[in-house]
Amino acid sequence: MLDILAITGPIYLCIALGFGVTRWGLFAKADMRVFGKFVINLALPALLFNALSQRSVGEIFNGRYLLAYALGSGLVLAVAFVWSRFVAKRSASLSSVMAMGMSCPNSGFVGYPILMLTLGASVAGVSLALNMVVENLLIIPVLLALADMDRHEPGQWQRAVLQTFKGLLRNPLIIAIVAGMLVSVLGLHIPSPLSRTVTLFAQASSALSLFVIGGSLVGQPLKGLRRTVAQIGLGKLVLHPLCMLLVLTWLVPLDDPQLRVALLLTCAMPTMGIYTILSQRHGHEGLASAALLVITLTSFFTLSALLWLLRHGVGWLA
Repeated sequence: MLDILAITGPIYLCIALGFGVTRWGLFAKADMRVFGKFVINLALPALLFNALSQRSVGEIFNGRYLLAYALGSGLVLAVAFVWSRFVAKRSASLSSVMAMGMSCPNSGFVGYPILMLTLGASVAGVSLALNMVVENLLIIPVLLALADMDRHEPGQWQRAVLQTFKGLLRNPLIIAIVAGMLVSVLGLHIPSPLSRTVTLFAQASSALSLFVIGGSLVGQPLKGLRRTVAQIGLGKLVLHPLCMLLVLTWLVPLDDPQLRVALLLTCAMPTMGIYTILSQRHGHEGLASAALLVITLTSFFTLSALLWLLRHGVGWLA
C-alpha cells in the first residue's frame, strides 16, 4: 500500500497545498486563473510537443487506443445523457452538464502526473496527446451540441459545434500536438537551446497544474446539490472506468499493457478542470463547481484503490 501512496500521495499533497495557501490568503483565487493560463498555454503544450517530437509516428499514433477511448467515454456520455434527459426528465443543458462531468476526465492536470509516476513520462505524454485528440475533437463538441438542444433558434447547435472547432484552431494544446507530430514525421532535429527551453517549460506543468486544481477548489458551494453531485461522482469515478474495462475486455483489446493501464487510469481520473467554465454558458456552474470539488477529493481514495487492484489484484502493473 505504501507503493500506491507513493504515487497518489504527492499528487494530492500538491492539490492540498494549492487549496491550503489559497484558503489562507497567500494566493488569491484569481491567481489560480493566471497560473492555469500559464499551464494551458505554455507548460502543457511544451510537454505535449516534447512527448510527440521525440518519438516515431508508429509509437505515437495508435488507432485502437483512440477507438477504445472514444467508445468508452462515448458509452458513458450516452448512458448519462439518456438517463438524465428521458428518465429523470431534466433539461438538455443540465443533462449535458451531468454527462460532461461523468465522461470528461482531467487528463492534463491530474492524469498526466499520475500516469508519469505509474508508467513513465514517455507513455504518459503519448497517452495525454491521444486523450486530447478524442476529448477536443469528439467528446466536448458533442456535449456542447447536446446542451444547446433546449434552444429553439434554428441551427443553434450547429453553430455551437462550429465555434468549438474554430476554437480548436487556436488551441495551444492542439497546435502542440500537430507541431510535435510534424517534427516526428519529418525527422527534424530541434536545436539544443530550443529543445532545452521547451523542456524547462514542460517540467513546470505537473506541480503547477496540481497546485492550480487545489486553489481552484476553494469556496465551492455544496448546499442543495449533494444528490446530483453524488450521481455525477458515481458516474465519473465508477461508471467511466467500468465502461472502459468493458471496452478493453470485449470490444477493443489492446496488446500493449502500458497503454491498457493508461486508458483505464485515465477514465478513473476526476472531472476535467475546465468543467465549471464550460458549464457557465447554460448557468450550471454552481453544480459543476460542487461536483469538481467532491470528485477531486474522492478520487484520492478511488484511484489509490484502483492502483492497488491493478498491481496486486489483476497484475496489470508489474
